Amino acid sequence: MAEDTGAYVRRVKRAAKIIFYRRHRQPGVKGWELRRALGKEYIKIVDLLNHQLSSLGLQVNTVYEGSERPQNPTSEQLDRARFYVAVKEPLTASDLVMSGWRVDDVAALVVTVSYIISKQGKAARRDIEQILREKFPKWRVERNLNRYIRQGYLNEVDDVLYLDWRARAEIDQKTLIKLVIGGETSPSSDQTPTSP
Repeated sequence: MAEDTGAYVRRVKRAAKIIFYRRHRQPGVKGWELRRALGKEYIKIVDLLNHQLSSLGLQVNTVYEGSERPQNPTSEQLDRARFYVAVKEPLTASDLVMSGWRVDDVAALVVTVSYIISKQGKAARRDIEQILREKFPKWRVERNLNRYIRQGYLNEVDDVLYLDWRARAEIDQKTLIKLVIGGETSPSSDQTPTSP
């Protein structure tokens, strides 16, 4: 029994190392990579890791392909899903600045995501660029949109921008819309709807 416990502890440590690594400018790892490294029971290992991270205010999030989380994901859906570590609560503005994001870059992301949501999930890149250029220089608009695409917040197909996996995972869209239109929300006023 002690050998089994030791094996699980080693596998949880290995899972943490794998999930915390950053690859191709995007956090996390695909399910098939976890299965290959940890074995068939990798979901149990991830649950154990999640339990340990909880005391630190962190959690392992799972983002599935497509826009919605399946109720009973199949092994194929889990293999294609992305697992990554995120904070449980929204970041405060001061925490966000310490994470390397400029306030104006976050503002541009909020405007971009809000506009895409208002257009039923897709918007022409030129329309978003035009809106952002009212407040930001052209070079910053182009740099930020390319950054959001690289980091997984946006996806671009034929000059049309869509929300990508990271925006769906890290941004509470209902809270964002309430904040934009000025409605009541549960987060305090110094918290942002994103947790990059």
